[in-house]
Amino acid sequence: MTFDKLNLTTPIMKAIKSEGYEVPTDIQYKAIPYLLQGKDLVGCAQTGTGKTAAFAIPILQILAGKKGNATGSKSIKALILTPTRELAIQISQKFTDYAKYINIKNCVIYGGVSQRPQVQALREGAEVLIATPGRLLDLINQRFVKLNNIQFFILDEADTMLDMGFINDVKKIIAFLPKTRQTALFSATMPAQISKLSDSILTDPVKVAVNVISSTVDTIEQSVYFVGDRDKKSLLISLLKNKSITSALIFSRTKHGADRIVADLLKSGVNSQAIHGNKSQGARQIALNNFKNKKIRILVATDIAARGIDVEELSHVINYDLPNVPETYVHRIGRTGRAGLGGVALSFCDIEEKPYLKDIEKLIAKPIHVVNDHPYPQVIREQTERKFTVNNSGKKVYAGSYGGRNHRI
Repeated sequence: MTFDKLNLTTPIMKAIKSEGYEVPTDIQYKAIPYLLQGKDLVGCAQTGTGKTAAFAIPILQILAGKKGNATGSKSIKALILTPTRELAIQISQKFTDYAKYINIKNCVIYGGVSQRPQVQALREGAEVLIATPGRLLDLINQRFVKLNNIQFFILDEADTMLDMGFINDVKKIIAFLPKTRQTALFSATMPAQISKLSDSILTDPVKVAVNVISSTVDTIEQSVYFVGDRDKKSLLISLLKNKSITSALIFSRTKHGADRIVADLLKSGVNSQAIHGNKSQGARQIALNNFKNKKIRILVATDIAARGIDVEELSHVINYDLPNVPETYVHRIGRTGRAGLGGVALSFCDIEEKPYLKDIEKLIAKPIHVVNDHPYPQVIREQTERKFTVNNSGKKVYAGSYGGRNHRI
């Protein structure tokens, strides 16, 4: 199947080819025809499957074909709601790329920066608005945004919206939309709340699913290192001496942990930067650009901030902390091995994280290779057994302890 089979117009095809696209991904092949037909759609697809093009291409083609486009009418006709700043920026760039040969403008708004330039862009007019929920609600309440002409509504990364606590904001935004519109919802997983939301906002939707979350890319080499929590830093520094790690995205469970990893690496002479919710948008964008442009080879991120990171030829993903949600593991390692390329996923596992590893292996239906030959093997100290005796009064008293042996595993 090629893009030529999807009934796309000449300007759209020209833009696609200029981006180097030849064969549509599964989600593009399955979703584009239905969206071009005007159907509502639920797409189950994780980050990195090409879903932005799956909804952007049909929206642009339909808008370009509407009467009045040549006059430059710039009322907002399509709203794409996405959870993070990085995703919003990425989606905006994709819309710009695909609209290279048609007269369709997009505008992107997100929090963490001054709203003034965004308000100015809105005043200049755009048919497509890409937004994060908080900033969009702010600008709606300030009457800078009107959604009464919306024809297309895309809810992207719906499960992340839920994880980040945005669902109530999403519902408030939906209340501003016209009842008659075309709606598509994309989510990597479909928890009960997302299914309920889908049922309430979509009309007789088509459902398409690709890259089921329990599957991991076959080209990704997965390994796990059993290591004590205190030795993770030393193990990471040791591994990064390997020059085959040309670029690595390291995942930390917490924002503080991400900053600590960067500081530890810097002390060892390894330059890296962190990206997480406490960083300003400017700092996050600089770090991401430095990583993409290969000015640094190490980027440390939390899961939420990593949504929207799309780096070509990422050689390694390193789970410094194993996630407690097994699906998150699949999301993380899927950032390497994209576009058919090989990739490596390395995970550190301390004693407390072993239940997480068990859940991950259950989800992906295969064991992860254990690396035993490394300089920081996990050490388990047996709980010291306390020894008691009975005194002349018949009272049990402490009489010392024994045990406390160390075991390497």
